[in-house]
Amino acid sequence: MNKIFMRITIVFLFLLLVSACGQTDSQENSSEEESDSSAEASVETITYESENGPIEVPANPERVIVLAFAGNVMALDVPLVGVDSWTKTNPQFAERLENIEEVSDENLEKIIELEPDLIIAYSTAKNLNQLEQIAPVVTYTYDAVDYLTQHIEIGKLLNKEEEATEWVNDFKARSQEAGDEIRAYIGEDATVSVIENFDKQLYVFGDNWGRGTEILYQEMKLEMPEKVKEMALADGYYALSVEVLDEYAGDYLVISKSEETEGSFQDTETYKNIDAVKNDRVFQVDASEFYFNDPLTLEYQLDFFMKSFLESE
Repeated sequence: MNKIFMRITIVFLFLLLVSACGQTDSQENSSEEESDSSAEASVETITYESENGPIEVPANPERVIVLAFAGNVMALDVPLVGVDSWTKTNPQFAERLENIEEVSDENLEKIIELEPDLIIAYSTAKNLNQLEQIAPVVTYTYDAVDYLTQHIEIGKLLNKEEEATEWVNDFKARSQEAGDEIRAYIGEDATVSVIENFDKQLYVFGDNWGRGTEILYQEMKLEMPEKVKEMALADGYYALSVEVLDEYAGDYLVISKSEETEGSFQDTETYKNIDAVKNDRVFQVDASEFYFNDPLTLEYQLDFFMKSFLESE
């Protein structure tokens, strides 16, 4: 009888132990779930007034995918997890983007894998509806605002408006001072043209299409040839043939090209007889480093132009 009682007691104690362990595991799981839920609920957000209306975005984004304006985001030291191909191939950005994935608006699976908390894109991007299911998406229309206002807008989006505004004010002061110095050196009436050979077509640029045009014309107040004003200012660029290149060439030429760019136009007699070429006033730049007008690129361009113009004579 005592043996039976002891066995019953042991079984009863065992069941109590199993039950207690189960309750502990359940409590731990519940605690973890509550913790995760609390963490999700504690993500602070701000309301950003985008061109499409107000949108809730993280106050301090930590996993941003940029399909546009990557340099602006990098300049504000916001963590990236994915960038577009043009940005990824920029040699100036190589070190910063060494461990950042290349993505596109068509590679939704890759974007999902990267678990972004914010996506920035052009208004012309594809699959915007699908991207909005992954994370908050803010789009911008290129050239809807000037390049410096654009940086301040991105500063607002990333909760860093003050930092962005301080850089803009400082950059304007420095680049305008540089312009005064350069004009005094090369002459107030000296003209500058920015030319690029892309996909076997020559282009000359206005004052707002990257390639250093914003600094040269808007901030430094350097002059462009009348023909360039006539044909390139409205659209930002103008396609032309080699035969008429001399009509668009200024006293100084900035030629944007890359290793892949076909540059046979520089072997033509028309090109060789341009005054800027004969007077050794041609500055050649790497197109992939000069495409953009974000703060990182602008700082590089400003330094390049200061050295080039002031050492050109």
